[in-house]
Amino acid sequence: MVRKGTYVLFLYLNRDVEMKVGALGSVRLSSGSYCYVGSAMNGLDHRVNRHLSKVKKVHWHIDRLTLVVDEAFAYECEEEINTECSIADLMLHIGCIPAIEGFGCSDCNCNTHLFRVETSKVISALCNHGFHRFKSKISSI
Repeated sequence: MVRKGTYVLFLYLNRDVEMKVGALGSVRLSSGSYCYVGSAMNGLDHRVNRHLSKVKKVHWHIDRLTLVVDEAFAYECEEEINTECSIADLMLHIGCIPAIEGFGCSDCNCNTHLFRVETSKVISALCNHGFHRFKSKISSI
């Protein structure tokens, strides 16, 4: 069965990074914790496993970042009410800081889907919205 839903990737950088991200050009992220909000309507498991893998063809904005992070894990939700845009909005409402304008949101009207975060605060909010830890079938990065 192909599952669909919304996911949040938690990403940790132990150093500052600068990278080129498609039309966004060169972007810089300071060391620290981030989260990326996305959705997968044609295969949640495949999409999240792909993001957690270091072996992939670069396709989305998030691919550039997942290739350089030091740690990554994900939370997921199959409830249709939790769209990626509503979860991005939730991130703003709980005080997460938008990291890069235009990142991961070229197909919607959001400002960004990448946020600088306090991980435990975000996990608590996500659990209150029906999310749970994604159990990867591959090794962690």
